[in-house]
Amino acid sequence: MDNGHPDGYLAHMTHYSVAEAKNSLPKLLDRMLAGEEVVITRRGKAIGRLTPEKPPVVGMPMDMEWLDANRVTPEAGPIDTVAAVAEMRRGYRY
Repeated sequence: MDNGHPDGYLAHMTHYSVAEAKNSLPKLLDRMLAGEEVVITRRGKAIGRLTPEKPPVVGMPMDMEWLDANRVTPEAGPIDTVAAVAEMRRGYRY
């Protein structure tokens, strides 16, 4: 399905009347913070838009320097994973 949008889809924009916005402001703010554009209407005409101050954060930032500094390496070299799993299974009780 091609709708002419460069990404192949149109971003969903939600419209709420002033009364709906008044009654569900926390929900609208959550939607806005999730990246959805929320439009407030009066008598069917857009009068305002809720957009986040900063773009939503996608994923989780990683501190690679901290990870490298705190990496734990086995003292005896590589681990035999087959033997490790077999040992765990022997100790497991149903």
